[in-house]
Amino acid sequence: MGLLPLHHTRHHHTPHSKSPRSRTSSPSTRRRSGIILKRIASLLVTVAIVGLWCARDLVYDSYTLAALPLFKWRQHGSSFYLSRESDGFDVTFESYPVNQTSAVGTRLGWWGSGEEGYEDRVPGILHHIALGPQENQKEGWEEARERCVELHPGWEAMLWTDEKAEELVREHYPEMLALWEGQGGYKYGIQKVDALRYMVLYHYGGVILDMDLQCKRALGPLRRFDFVAPAANPTGFSIGFMMAEKGNTFVGELVANLKRYNRHWLGLPYPTVMFSTGCHYASTIHAFFKGDRSKLKILGGTKGNKKLHMLSGPVNTPLFKHLGSSSWHSYDAAMIVNLGKSVGESRWRLPIMFLFAGGLFFLIIRRIRRRVGGLKV
Repeated sequence: MGLLPLHHTRHHHTPHSKSPRSRTSSPSTRRRSGIILKRIASLLVTVAIVGLWCARDLVYDSYTLAALPLFKWRQHGSSFYLSRESDGFDVTFESYPVNQTSAVGTRLGWWGSGEEGYEDRVPGILHHIALGPQENQKEGWEEARERCVELHPGWEAMLWTDEKAEELVREHYPEMLALWEGQGGYKYGIQKVDALRYMVLYHYGGVILDMDLQCKRALGPLRRFDFVAPAANPTGFSIGFMMAEKGNTFVGELVANLKRYNRHWLGLPYPTVMFSTGCHYASTIHAFFKGDRSKLKILGGTKGNKKLHMLSGPVNTPLFKHLGSSSWHSYDAAMIVNLGKSVGESRWRLPIMFLFAGGLFFLIIRRIRRRVGGLKV
């Protein structure tokens, strides 16, 4: 048998075999990949910028609401919390007669006798709000209101029902009708109650009281201040009791910002109410108020009792017996309140910030989808 030709003994390369060099991408391929990645990154940045621009109001409003408990409320707090040292005011009310209905001639005896008294900046008007069917009014509410009226003889007493409230909105706040009765308006009845507080207080001045607050003494000593409200737990102030002069600038801001903050916050009833019309909303406007916050007085407590005037649940304060009828609170209320109480602990600040960031991201995405869906191609 003869030998095979020499060329038959060489190794043959299959068409699919590749040299190690061929597996390495060429410089031109790497350049193309880099260009594609840069374009994708630029597109993502552009989408993010456009999204933030479309939702800029939402981003800012969310920041203000989140900043309130984290750091904003306590800034310059010593200037607006009522105290004996800065205001010559006895927050325990032990120095004032129970039936004192005016601030005129009422300087504290231990603060300097013989001095002239203060003027009444707050009108002598008591406002109570009773929206909805009268059968929904709870036991004890009418008696509580009557006691407040009795302690303020000579004051005007106004009870705001649905008919009177709608008349006020139509005549003096027509720009608010969309919130009051429009499709995108308030979803919960308590939102109307809260909004009405601000509108009534701005238009008339006087004192706004929840129906479940039974007065234990007259509110005359506080009439010398432009605005007064009790401190709330864990931060801010309560809107269940407010008093203000007619046409107060800050109260005007509370009315003016109602439209801006009218959102379905976090998709839950409790934060929706608190952030759109409730205590958190009002406290946020206070914290970011560009005027003189020292004139917006908060009735806090003493060094030994910081919660002296807080209206949380059924409590007795120097001014009121609170029946504690916050029936509108929903299943999510406890979670939000507990989060708020934990804000002061540094270990909770990061999780809370992530919670707000997640909620904000959800709202931004929903806003972008709505706007994109509304575009005509």
